[in-house]
Amino acid sequence: MSNATSSGVAAPAAEPAQRASLRAKAAAYVALTKPRVIELLLVTALPTMFLAADGVPPLGALVATLVGGFLSAGSANAFNMIIDRDIDRVMHRTQHRPLVTGALSVAEARAFAWTLAVVSTLVLGVFANWLAAALSIAAIAFYVLVYTMLLKRRTEQNIVWGGIAGCFPVVIGWAGVTGSLDWPAWILFALVFLWTPAHYWPLSMKYRDDYEAADVPMLAVVRGRPMVGIQVILYAWASLACTLLLIPVGGMGWLYSGVAVIAGAWFVGEAHGLYARAIRGEREVRAMRVFHASNTYLTLIFLAVGVDPLLPF
Repeated sequence: MSNATSSGVAAPAAEPAQRASLRAKAAAYVALTKPRVIELLLVTALPTMFLAADGVPPLGALVATLVGGFLSAGSANAFNMIIDRDIDRVMHRTQHRPLVTGALSVAEARAFAWTLAVVSTLVLGVFANWLAAALSIAAIAFYVLVYTMLLKRRTEQNIVWGGIAGCFPVVIGWAGVTGSLDWPAWILFALVFLWTPAHYWPLSMKYRDDYEAADVPMLAVVRGRPMVGIQVILYAWASLACTLLLIPVGGMGWLYSGVAVIAGAWFVGEAHGLYARAIRGEREVRAMRVFHASNTYLTLIFLAVGVDPLLPF
C-alpha cells in the first residue's frame, strides 16, 4: 500500500523525526549557554536595576539590559565550552555537554557564540546605552581570555580572579539604567567577587576527583579540605562585611539591613560548619549544603536590594 494522501501527494513520514531532531538541536544550543548559570547572573542584575532607578526602572532599559545581558552571558559560556571541551570529556559532571556528546560541532558552537556576542552588544548599545554594551564586551573577554584561557588551568586562585566575570551583570544592570557607574554598583560588584569563592570552592570539594582527573588545580585538589574550609569562612565574612557597607553608601532601609545581617550570619555559620567537619576529618563534609546555601544567600541579598527601594519608608 503506497504512503500517499487522498490528493495523491506522498505523506511526510519523516516529519516527526525531523521535528525531534530540530528540538534536540535547539536544546543543545540552549545547553551551550549554561542557562542555570545565567539565571544566577540575572538574579543579581535585575534587583540592581531597581536600586539604580531608586524604584521601578524604565521598561525599555530593563528589557534591553536583561535581554542583552542574557545573550552576552550565553556567548561567554558558549566560548567557554568550546575551549574546555577537552576537560569536559574527562569530568563526569560535564560529559553531557553538547560538544562532548556531538550534538553540536565546534563550528556550529563558534558561530553561535559569535552571533550572541554581536547581537548582545547591539541590543545593549542601541536600546540601553553604549556603556552597558562596553561592559558586556569586557565581561565576555574577561571570562574567555583571562579566566578560561589563562587562569583556570594554571593557578589555584583561578576562581577568585576568574569570578570577576560574574560580577559584571551588576555594573551592566546599573549602567543600563543610569548610563553611569556609582559607588553602590561597585560595592555590589565587590560583593559578588567576594561571594564567588565561598560559593564555588565547596562545589570543587564535591567534584575534587573530576578536577584532579582533568588536571585543573582547584583549591580542593591542591590544598585539601581544611584549607578550602578556612578560605570559605574568610570569604563568607568578607561578603557579610560588604553587604553591610552598602547600607550607608546605598542608603538602604530596614528590609535590606535586616536581610543582610540575618542571611549573612546564617551563611557565615554554614561556612564555619563546613570547616569544622573538614578539620574533624569527617568522610562527608556536606560541601553541597554550603554550595546551595550560598545560592540562597545571594538570592536573598539581591531580592532585598531590589525590594528595598520600593518601600515607602
